[in-house]
Amino acid sequence: MTDNEIIQKGREVIKIESEAVANLADSIDGEFIKAVNVIFESTGRVILTGMGKSGLIARKIVATLNSTGTPAIFLHPTDALHGDLGMVRNEDVVILISKSGNTEEIINLLPMLKRLKVTLIAMSGIKNSKLGNECDIFLNIGVKEEACPHDLAPTSSTTATLAMGDALSVALLQKRGFTAEDFAFLHPGGSLGKRLSLEIKEIMIQGERIPKVEETTSIKDVILEITSKRLGTTTVINNEGVLTGVITDGDLRRLLERTLDIKNLTAKDIMTHNPKVMRESYLASFALQQMENFKITAMIIIDDSNRPIGIVHLHDLINLGLSQR
Repeated sequence: MTDNEIIQKGREVIKIESEAVANLADSIDGEFIKAVNVIFESTGRVILTGMGKSGLIARKIVATLNSTGTPAIFLHPTDALHGDLGMVRNEDVVILISKSGNTEEIINLLPMLKRLKVTLIAMSGIKNSKLGNECDIFLNIGVKEEACPHDLAPTSSTTATLAMGDALSVALLQKRGFTAEDFAFLHPGGSLGKRLSLEIKEIMIQGERIPKVEETTSIKDVILEITSKRLGTTTVINNEGVLTGVITDGDLRRLLERTLDIKNLTAKDIMTHNPKVMRESYLASFALQQMENFKITAMIIIDDSNRPIGIVHLHDLINLGLSQR
């Protein structure tokens, strides 16, 4: 197989699978509405089951449902026949995934599930199948062809099934009014969760670590303060502790380019007035956005009396994974 043939085959697979997903849009009909409403109104969980590749896709759909506000679990059909069926309650909704609609392990579950009087949703490619005929709701995931040249390995069909699961999850998300804040609550450990929930007060530099000089401080001592705190900047306060300005190492370099006679200069002589500031209750991601917009590397955090109570550095926020770039 030549390099060109490899590229051609790869593109062909993507084309076949993308067409399968595009054609799936025509399957979003009244049955889809029923499925969304039944799950939304259920007081139980969504239980997904499937064998082989369908089982793997079912697990992914479970993960998506859980992360978007719909409680879901995976039930292996074989394990269900050996005791795990006990996790199913009659308030649950069960989605059974089978390309053919006649997968033996899935069909064997039907009598027991019916006995539990749960709502059954078939996710299959054949309406006129055992699963299609026995379930309460039918979601069509049929495809014209698999990307596999032998029409054996599930490829287009599993992609279509995954897309149908995403369609269900997103429709339910919107019907529930699931917000970005809700999503962050369920994803506290990821970078997305941090962007949506991490507040400045949780990560800002505080106390003695805040670089701070008075307006009357000599330039020599300003340099020492900036150097010792290693943030490339220092706040400037008046005799009441109120923030009046900021000095960066860039300000010092520009000063020294103009003159070396700094003996009689003080912080007030070279500070930048009205520096960019923020309150500790703001999201850290917003601080990062503002710092990038204003092209500054540090944001000063103030209290209600305009006193500096913290500082956050651009690099620290990026290292936390808050940048979306």
